[in-house]
Parts: sequence; C-alpha cells; structure tokens
Amino acid sequence: MVVIVSHDAGGAEILSSWAKLQLESYCLVLEGPAKKIFERKLGVINCLPLEQALNIADWVLCGTSWKSELEKKAILLSKEYNKKVISFIDHWVNYHERFILNEKLVMPNEIWVGDQDAKNLATEFFPNIQVTLKVNPYFIELKSELEIILHDVKFDDQGIVLYVCEPIREHAFLQYGNERFWGFTEEEALFFFLENLSALKVSIKEIRIRPHPSEQPEKYNWVHKKSNLNIVISDQKSLIEEIAAANIIVGCESMAMVVGLQAGKRVISSIPPGGKVCGLPQSGIQHMQKLIIEPHNTFLNA
Repeated sequence: MVVIVSHDAGGAEILSSWAKLQLESYCLVLEGPAKKIFERKLGVINCLPLEQALNIADWVLCGTSWKSELEKKAILLSKEYNKKVISFIDHWVNYHERFILNEKLVMPNEIWVGDQDAKNLATEFFPNIQVTLKVNPYFIELKSELEIILHDVKFDDQGIVLYVCEPIREHAFLQYGNERFWGFTEEEALFFFLENLSALKVSIKEIRIRPHPSEQPEKYNWVHKKSNLNIVISDQKSLIEEIAAANIIVGCESMAMVVGLQAGKRVISSIPPGGKVCGLPQSGIQHMQKLIIEPHNTFLNA
C-alpha cells in the first residue's frame, strides 16, 4: 500500500496521473487544490488523515508545496514510522524551499523527477539524496489529451494569448518576509507584459488571464479598468483546453509554460527588468525583456 500525499496543484497533477496508472493499491492524504484535481481524474475519492494512512503504508509518495506544510510533515512522520518516503518534484525552481520546515531542511529518502533538466537541478541541489528519473505521467496524459482536442476542435488561428498567473508576492512573503524578494510581483509582471505587447510583433485578438488555482478569480479584475484591450478572466476550463486554444502562452516561471512547449506553442516569460532570472531551463522559452526594442507605456497610461 502506497500513501500519496499532496496539496499544491502542480504536484497533484503529476501524482494523480501516476495513480491512474498504478496496479498497486494506494490511499490518499490530500488537502487544498489537490482534492479537486484528484477528483477530476479519479472520480469519487476517499481521503485519510496522515497518521492513519501511515499506519497502513508500505511506503509514501509525496508532492512538494511552497505554501502548505503537509508534504514536509509527511516526510518527517514517515521516517518516524520507518516508512520509505519519496518526493516527486513537479517543477524546476525553488528546490530548497520545497523542503524547508521551521527553518530546517526536511529531506525524503529519494527524489523522483520527470525530465533530465529536473534531474540535473535536483542532483546539484541535493547531492546526498538519490535522484531517480521517471517518465512524467502528467506529460503523457497531456499529450494524449492534446491529440484529441486538436483533432476534434478547430481553434481560432489569430492572436490568442493565455497568461498564466502565479502568487509570487505571497510566496516571497511566506518564505522570506518580503513580497518583492525576487525583485518583482505578479502584478508588476502582468503590467510589464501588457505595456509592451507590440514587442510580440503579432496582432493580438484576445488575452485570457488564468489565475493560479490558489488565487481568487477576482484578483485580476483590475485589468478591465486599466485598458481597452480585449482581456478576459479565465472561466477555469482545463489547463490543456486553454493552452490548446491559445497561440501564445505567457507567465513568469509557471509549469503551464512548459506544458505550452509540449503543445508546440510560443512561450514567453514576462519577468520584468529588475526581477530574478527565469528559473525554467527549457531553451524554447522566450523572454519579454529580450523582445523589447522600445518600451511602450500605453497600458499603464490607459
């Protein structure tokens, strides 16, 4: 019996896809956005409290979270219960922060990653932990869904932008006590993108803003008061549907940008000048700062 522990959306996408492929029995310890993601993929689910689940576990598979302490507590308790615990890292940034609890590093027995870039990073950050490269079950699932969607539906071939959001300042404040620890906030990145649209050198028909699963949808309603651009807030169709319907995927360093590359889309990082370097290692990602010839301030002045 494997116990699957998950809170954040990125890890939940991978672990739920992994669970669908398993013949081994499992039980679930889920909180936050993970519950809806597992329900969407697996149907009706039953969750157990962590300690109850560990009593029947042979081993434990965790996601990683930047906000929740669930997976970190699961690592600690798994070791107290003498259960092997593995963490599946779903991203390419903030590796250290994913394992900090009460200012201490809390590490599993083993780390799984879904691509070679992530393995290189994890091995560099955690040289004393076994890092194992696994086929990424989420990307396999995405490719299958994409083939169906692109085959069955004809999408608009004009300039449709999907902007994927991240709660950057909340993350920075929780980790470092400073909302601008990385030199920018999510609002500043969105401002930067919108005021420099001409750098894309394409005609933009619509910009669809997709809040992060941990954000309230109304968080970005202010864009309607600031601009005459055709901007809509996502009605939360599935990520893959929205990516398939777009021509350009924009964000700071969201996993959705990597999914966009998998879908063959143009992908752009909107991190503004003065912000940290985008941590995503994929070479196909363009960077808004490098696309700009002359800044245009039409959005902020609208």
